[in-house]
Amino acid sequence: MAVTVLEQASALTSVGAGIQLSPNAVRVLNWLGLEENLAAFGVLPESLVVRSYDGTSILETPLGAAAYDRFGAAYYHAHRADLLAALVETMGQEGVRLGARAVGIEQIGDSVSVSLADGSMVEGDVLIGADGIHSVVRKVLFDIEEPRFSGTTAWRGVIPAASVAAFDIPKTTSVWWGPNRSVVHYYVSGGREINWIGIVPADGDSVESWSATGRVEDVLREFAGWHPQILALIRATDQPFKWALHDREPLASWVDGRVALLGDAAHSMLPYHAQGAAQSIEDAWVLARCLADGPSDPEQALLRYQALRIERANWVQKFSRDAEQLFHMSDPEARRRRDEKLRQNQSAYPHGFPPGQERLYGYDAESAVT
Repeated sequence: MAVTVLEQASALTSVGAGIQLSPNAVRVLNWLGLEENLAAFGVLPESLVVRSYDGTSILETPLGAAAYDRFGAAYYHAHRADLLAALVETMGQEGVRLGARAVGIEQIGDSVSVSLADGSMVEGDVLIGADGIHSVVRKVLFDIEEPRFSGTTAWRGVIPAASVAAFDIPKTTSVWWGPNRSVVHYYVSGGREINWIGIVPADGDSVESWSATGRVEDVLREFAGWHPQILALIRATDQPFKWALHDREPLASWVDGRVALLGDAAHSMLPYHAQGAAQSIEDAWVLARCLADGPSDPEQALLRYQALRIERANWVQKFSRDAEQLFHMSDPEARRRRDEKLRQNQSAYPHGFPPGQERLYGYDAESAVT
């Protein structure tokens, strides 16, 4: 199967940010041959720890060896640049066309053509729109509505772990909940760096961009009164970035003839369950298997892909949106009830994993398609 990747960027580079790779995604990456790479640069978190903004413990669920034992694949924290480099090293760049920005799409008979900004045209048997939340393919064929603004802004930074060594920060997925705000941080780059994300109410000056920057003093103001560890992470950041958080409403269909959507183009989601990349990876495996199984009828292969993926992806999308309220409760009594309920529920989990994690991490993309 010959594949051409139309990449609008002029080079394969990745922003300086972390990524969480849960077992459902790692399972696929291992099948692609990245197991040794992941073990080299990935960080295995010991557990998921949720705390109140003042440091009070709310709950802790297992990861590390327990995740591997339960789901058959590891849970990793990684730097996006390391993951991209590993993919390029393992899969190669053959068929990747850089600087190729799509501006138009046309289906004629048994082919699809894509017009590019440089005036050229590319033709193929099928077209997969994996072009993100602002997908051109989605806008042309499926949905002209703009992404939904969540009303929140995410700040992020990557710092040397040595700069906060005095706090002896454990290798966990660390989640902090506070009134109208939350923070997540974890080690990346083999443990040499820490990635942090802080979500706050929108300030009216945020855009949907991975490259927009802000000031450390503004982030500190947002988290005034929070635990000293959080403030230390922010102070150690040379240049914080900020972006307005958006997602999309679910679509009834991802397929139009020989065109299908994948990843954020189909189901962009908020980051509260760290599943955006994982769902894209699941999509890609199932899609590839469907096309390989039905090469003589690509339209049916795309419809099979949609049938196998759309319900799960839309569930994860809603699950992620609903988590915003859970993370950001402001009423003290509501927060107390939330925390107490979570602690009580934890003792009832047979393997230590909440039902949501079981459903997320236990998904096997190969089993789903066979």
